[in-house]
Amino acid sequence: MRLYKIKKILSENVVELKLPISMKIHLVINVSRIKMYQKQIEEQKKIPPFLIEINGEKEYKFEKILNKRDVRGKTKYSVK
Repeated sequence: MRLYKIKKILSENVVELKLPISMKIHLVINVSRIKMYQKQIEEQKKIPPFLIEINGEKEYKFEKILNKRDVRGKTKYSVK
């Protein structure tokens, strides 16, 4: 989940979100679908992957592929 701002409150049950243009979803949603942001505790923080440079291009280094799945026609990997 990501953090998004509420652009406008349309009624007590409906809000309009401020979303990136690249997201192809409706901006207006029911309040039951949103949650208040809670700051992560130190143990929950994800460490970003380590970048290495190979032939002038930056690549991510990982230990192994844990899972592979197709999401909306694109291949997604879970790595360690």
